[in-house]
Amino acid sequence: METLEQRQSTIQNDRSQQRAKISFPEEIIEEILSRLPVKSILRFKSVCKPWRSLISNPSFTKLHSTRAAVNHRTALFISAHDPSTRKRYFLSAAHDGGSLTHLITLDNTPTRCDITESQHLNGLVLFNYGDGYQNYAFVVNPSTHKVLKLPNPTNYAIGKTDICYFFGFDESRNEHKVLNITTHVAPSVKPVIEIMIFSLSNYSWRKIDVEFPLIVSQFRWCYGLKRSVCVNSVIHLMLVNQKELLAFDLRTEKFSIVKICSDAVPHRIICNRPHLIKVDGLLGVVCHDQMMTNNDVYVWILQDYENGVWVRETITFPKSWSVLGCPFPLDSANMEEIIFSLNKESKNVTGVLMYNMKSGCFKSVQLTLDNHPFLCKEHVQFQQIKWYVESMVPL
Repeated sequence: METLEQRQSTIQNDRSQQRAKISFPEEIIEEILSRLPVKSILRFKSVCKPWRSLISNPSFTKLHSTRAAVNHRTALFISAHDPSTRKRYFLSAAHDGGSLTHLITLDNTPTRCDITESQHLNGLVLFNYGDGYQNYAFVVNPSTHKVLKLPNPTNYAIGKTDICYFFGFDESRNEHKVLNITTHVAPSVKPVIEIMIFSLSNYSWRKIDVEFPLIVSQFRWCYGLKRSVCVNSVIHLMLVNQKELLAFDLRTEKFSIVKICSDAVPHRIICNRPHLIKVDGLLGVVCHDQMMTNNDVYVWILQDYENGVWVRETITFPKSWSVLGCPFPLDSANMEEIIFSLNKESKNVTGVLMYNMKSGCFKSVQLTLDNHPFLCKEHVQFQQIKWYVESMVPL
């Protein structure tokens, strides 16, 4: 005669078999999971081995990234520095602001940093800082809270080189890459420039034998802004002569020159250098000649890359530019919104202006530090803010 415990065990087995019979096909599961936020997907990896295998597959990562970009599932990446403790913080926040989320803390960072730059591409952010002669670079996935410190290039020598890092994405290989341009400086000797590429597929540096175009002198490179924008697998960099951009194609690993629209070059070149920006996947140049006089900033967008056709977008501030804290356009998540530089409103609140290109209207977003007791709010300095698209890309 069957006992009560045996009967219950039989019922449970029957239910398990029924659930197994009505399980969904893998294609349906993939379709559902790929539409979810990264935070939810990371939790679902522990549901079962098949789900973990599916989520860890590179094809799923690519599908999820594509859908996140199409659906504008974006958030904010913020870097901050506390000179009193020499700590540097990577933080994130929702698209519409609110409380900041702590990603990572870097200890014993240099107090004096001439370079603090962040660049985002397809879910990852490259952040580098230093004084030009001792620079550090990190690749961050804000969605998964993973950080990779790049190894020093083999040509690295503290105090003797000018080291620059630039982020790129090779669409032909579906691969993130970092371009390193190092200038070796020595007394009474002509500077030597070396070019290297770091691949996130094999986590190693590779030296390439390539030279700048003839019209790009070492002076024009060494005194350029050292900031870049990657569009269509090409990294674009500003030179001293601001009528031209230096372009490096990650597919061919060759340099070329891109002409800037003459109207995009500011009249007061020394104090008003143009700034590169990416707008809806297109290359843009920000000219701020008119900020102090009539509250306008011009964004010149390269609509037709092959034929060099530039189109001007005029942004007019609702108040005096100086009263607003001198905001400067830094980044664009999509065609509709441009984000401006940070403005600290109090020790707990930092404000960010966003401009909607479709409506022509501004909105103010507030970022709060209430839940971060480890931050010294009186001394912390916010330095960089960028959009990023949610991604499962591993590091």
